[in-house]
Amino acid sequence: MRDLAPLLIGEDPERVELIEEKMDKVLLGNRAAKLALEMAILDLIGKRRKTPLWKMLGGYREKVETDFTIGIKKPEEMARDAVEMVSRGFRILKLKVGLNPEEDIARVKAVRDAVGNSIRIRVDANQGWSVKTAVKVLNELQRYDVELAEQPVKWNDLEGMAEVRAMSPIPIMADESVHTPEDALKVAMMRAADYINIKLTKAGGLLKAKRIAEISEAAGMPNMIGCMMEGGISITAAVHFACGTRNVVTSDLDSDISLKQDVVSEGAAKLEDGYRIPPNEPGIGDIKLRDEMLKHIATYKEKAEKEEF
Repeated sequence: MRDLAPLLIGEDPERVELIEEKMDKVLLGNRAAKLALEMAILDLIGKRRKTPLWKMLGGYREKVETDFTIGIKKPEEMARDAVEMVSRGFRILKLKVGLNPEEDIARVKAVRDAVGNSIRIRVDANQGWSVKTAVKVLNELQRYDVELAEQPVKWNDLEGMAEVRAMSPIPIMADESVHTPEDALKVAMMRAADYINIKLTKAGGLLKAKRIAEISEAAGMPNMIGCMMEGGISITAAVHFACGTRNVVTSDLDSDISLKQDVVSEGAAKLEDGYRIPPNEPGIGDIKLRDEMLKHIATYKEKAEKEEF
């Protein structure tokens, strides 16, 4: 932030693409910091225009359905968690897999048996399988009506991803393989995936995420908008993005739900019956923060300023 913030002083916030370019020239990577600054700029523009961000980004839909991610555990524990989340209104579940092939199959079977056939199930191997294992497991999982398989092999093995895609009865989604618009283009050209998972923190901003979505749409690959372990502010920005972007057909925006306490006290994106709904106030919204948590942030900031680098 100390490198990036001075760039914004005196800049016209409406020239957000120019600001984005300047930040990229000054500092390599640091995508989360760049996203935070870009969110603040877009929030300011929206408040000036008296327009919510989701309408500024395209205004395609008013809400987006999200899955809930079930962490990798014993099959019976995942089944129990799945039943609980279905009882809370979620109709899509993403199951973490990728450790042991036989256990992965057992995990999916246990969840399917527990929630029935009306619930949509997708899996995320987090790069955990080899090509051979991925093909074998995905063919086994077909019987449990799995709709998507996310990042089955290593992020940089696009040839392997393409091989899995060609032999899998389940559509493949790229996640860790795509950080930039250039990555999206490469995945599209190699036919390495059917879907691309966009994450704002991974992309480094909503503008870059939009470019990934546009490349994906041109290539005929729908997008999911996902998240890291994020709080209400960036999740709200992602909900705005999903609702403003035509090619985003589903979402994985659930991390704020799992937090014991969020820095946001009110005004963030709502969750109703498994759908995320963006604020309709100008910009990102009228978000209120918890003062007691801001004190911890201030303490960290003061400590960081005192440290010598």
